Amino acid sequence: MIIGGCYDLSGTLYLENMLGELNENQIEALLKSRSVGRIGCHADGITYVVPVNYVYDGSQLYTHSVKGMKIDIMRKNPEVCFQVDSIRNIANWESVIAWGKFEELIDLSEKQHAMQKIINKVMPLMDGENAQPSHGFTANASDVGSQVELILYKIILTKKTGRFEKA
Repeated sequence: MIIGGCYDLSGTLYLENMLGELNENQIEALLKSRSVGRIGCHADGITYVVPVNYVYDGSQLYTHSVKGMKIDIMRKNPEVCFQVDSIRNIANWESVIAWGKFEELIDLSEKQHAMQKIINKVMPLMDGENAQPSHGFTANASDVGSQVELILYKIILTKKTGRFEKA
């Protein structure tokens, strides 16, 4: 099937890549299928973009961190941007950008619930039986608030858009 192209004067067909917008179902599928995305935040003249592990429940992202620049910026300005992609190669990719609001989780049971979702999503992707993420993680959701000082938060998404390229 030819998805786009043009002919030169000799009649040779040159295929073009197809660029387009993802529909709502494709946007949701990409957000749910990935485990690493990038948060963009801005405050006091500083813009900061950083990768995060996350889990998406259909309306909000749950993620975690230790205290640092990202948390400081989002506490000052909770309006953030989130980007996630799936790239097979330079001409075959999908990308979603979403905007939303940072909200730190305070309730211990909500924090443990969010941490368990993150553990369930991310740990199967770790290589090796002794592999552990380098920071901001715990083996058990019940460790949150007692053994590990993690900051768990959600991004309540308010707008989503997506694009793709297919060769």
